[in-house]
Amino acid sequence: MYKYTASLFLFLSSLIFFFHPVQAQDVTGPVYVVQPGDSLSSIAARFSIDLTLLMSANGITDPNQLNAGQQLVIPGLDGITGSLNTEVINFGDSYRSLVRRTQVPENIFKKLNHVVSPSEFYVGVSMIVPAEGEGLNTRVTASPGESLLELAVKQNTDVWTLSHYNNLQGSWDALPGDTLFTSGASASGNISGLPPAFISAEIRDLPIKQGGTGVIKVNALPGVTLGGILVDHPLHFFQVEDGAQVALQGVHALLPPGVYPLRLDATLPDGSVQSYEQLLLIVSGNYPDDPLLYVDPVTIDPAETEPELNELINLTTPVTAEKFWSGDFYSPASLYAESTYFTSRYGNRRTYIGQGTDISIQGFHTGLDFGGGVGLPITAPARGRVVFADSWVVRGGTTVIDHGWGIYSGFWHQSRIGVKVGDMVEQGQVIGDVGGTGRITGPHLHWELWVNGIQVDPLDWLTYTYP
Repeated sequence: MYKYTASLFLFLSSLIFFFHPVQAQDVTGPVYVVQPGDSLSSIAARFSIDLTLLMSANGITDPNQLNAGQQLVIPGLDGITGSLNTEVINFGDSYRSLVRRTQVPENIFKKLNHVVSPSEFYVGVSMIVPAEGEGLNTRVTASPGESLLELAVKQNTDVWTLSHYNNLQGSWDALPGDTLFTSGASASGNISGLPPAFISAEIRDLPIKQGGTGVIKVNALPGVTLGGILVDHPLHFFQVEDGAQVALQGVHALLPPGVYPLRLDATLPDGSVQSYEQLLLIVSGNYPDDPLLYVDPVTIDPAETEPELNELINLTTPVTAEKFWSGDFYSPASLYAESTYFTSRYGNRRTYIGQGTDISIQGFHTGLDFGGGVGLPITAPARGRVVFADSWVVRGGTTVIDHGWGIYSGFWHQSRIGVKVGDMVEQGQVIGDVGGTGRITGPHLHWELWVNGIQVDPLDWLTYTYP
């Protein structure tokens, strides 16, 4: 009996020896705060360290157990201490200005971000910055003909301090328009690295995804008229309550991810123009493929689809100067929200096949589909003016509402249209009924949202407030 007991004890001891939990190694290094969308493998790749080493340093056994906000020790980064912050590059930022503002040595900045060339510095790119010091948050720019001494006096500092902060060789090394940083307060009010006509410019919700809505907010000098382009679409600016000007621009769901131009133009009262252009990062919307859809061949016949699409484009191209909506957009299925769900989301890649034929077309889902039966009430998601209310071959019973500022809503496949062209509709007002008309595989509500000539994800407009 004693022999078996001793054997069992040895066996259990061996289990304890072989299956002891993994402990974090005694590793020191800077701390990185996990961002939404991060994975252990992406973090390891970002810092060029071995995944196993990263897990061991943090006592992690399951690579899937990672949460936004979690702190990870990053081993192997000799000479770097403290916390590692993530900063998204905004319009007007540059490689040099970020190094100057953060006061992080350039060799450490390059090591953390694997920067080979400053040309890689795009709007919307995330950069890692160690929070070693306080940094400098006040930007100053020398005007043409203004010396560094004059600029230093305006900032209540001296030439040597300004040169030191900005890695200048001396008082002769500053260039007009160059973005410099100081610990003093800006006397000019121009706190950006943009031309003098711009006080500041900011792009919201970076990076912008395929199918997203870009929000460009600019503070400019009095009397300045703003314009510009995003990708290849002209921007239209409108004044908001705080005196700034805002442009909203959609990004096409099929635009390949990459970098594209964003240019701002400021026309001064004397007719002169100041411009600034920077590359903007557009990221993937990660849209999946829908199953093959078999539809009436007439609804994918170019003789029908192209004239109809051209008419829709002509309807949604004008930019109304008045903003009809206020605050958030509401779901057009709000009156039957308890019995509906999304049957297909915006951006999904699609292939339509004509029933009984070999005709097919490829594209993407241009709106948000709500499930539901014929006759359910459709409501206006926001205030606006009806610019179309009729039937089309592809879209069936159709209503298009102009919300102002280049924003349009479209509602397809209706069994009943309850409004007419020219009507002003209020948010929540019933405008028609769900149906099964046009190119469909079953009754549903298709809601489409156009932002300055581009269809965007309507779900974003239910999630965020624009502008």
